[in-house]
Amino acid sequence: MIVLYMMNNNNAKKKYQDYKIEDGFCIMKIHNKDEIKQEILREVDKTFIQLHFCIQNSAKLIFNKGNYVLDIPKNKSFLLYSPQQDLPIHLELAPNSKLITLLISIEKFHTFFTREAGLIHFLNDENKNKKYYSDKELNPNEIIVLDQLFHYGLHSSLEKLYTKGKVYELLSLYFHKSDNEGAQNCPFLEDEANVEKIQTAKKILIDNMVEPPTLNELAHTINLPLQHLKDGFKQIYGETVFAYLFNYKMEYARKLLASKKFNISEISFKIGYSTPSHFIAAFKKKYGSTPKKYMSSI
Repeated sequence: MIVLYMMNNNNAKKKYQDYKIEDGFCIMKIHNKDEIKQEILREVDKTFIQLHFCIQNSAKLIFNKGNYVLDIPKNKSFLLYSPQQDLPIHLELAPNSKLITLLISIEKFHTFFTREAGLIHFLNDENKNKKYYSDKELNPNEIIVLDQLFHYGLHSSLEKLYTKGKVYELLSLYFHKSDNEGAQNCPFLEDEANVEKIQTAKKILIDNMVEPPTLNELAHTINLPLQHLKDGFKQIYGETVFAYLFNYKMEYARKLLASKKFNISEISFKIGYSTPSHFIAAFKKKYGSTPKKYMSSI
């Protein structure tokens, strides 16, 4: 483990952690616990891809001595690749913010996608020498893994092994969900209006998670055939309608538990479970721990 530093406005040093996963692959776990902004500076050469994930509050990526700034809001990710010049990291962290940053060498990155190299279009022969930038919203499964990287709850001797497993899980989720080429190959989703309808369906689910509509009701509301709703939703979000809703509800419940503002009964009703016992069983199935044990571990 390498310990680097971030500087606050008073030039006082504060540690953050930079874990080496493998040669050419590391993770930065960053948590600004202060009530003031912090800055992080880290050299990164042009042979590395950067992936930035913000999971609490917000941050900014600063380029060219402040002449260009890229905002990273909560629950959003950014992929950056600059093969022609080094791209050092200059992060400005909002108070009480949390980020995960992955740095992956191009050589290492290619080993992840040997058979699917055509799907990683920014590294194909036509684009491999061009700058690339991509952003996307984090989905509930990605948010869960990112949060687990901060709150692993295991003995310190297992941290390296646990972190490595979770980082690979995160990469699998990220590139599976961000495979826009796959979505474009679906003729139904080439129509932007259909994509908007699927996005509306997701919003309806979240807004009504206590009493969600049936699939037929949802399809009728967004004016799509049932099969188009099911196929389109899975194509865009990587899982079925109610699998997505379940994961969202569990993540929402986990955040309520972490806040310690509500008891287990209150949380179960807030996310639509008729009895606390049903919620407890679902939570344990998802996370391998009861809500009570999870809350006491924080």
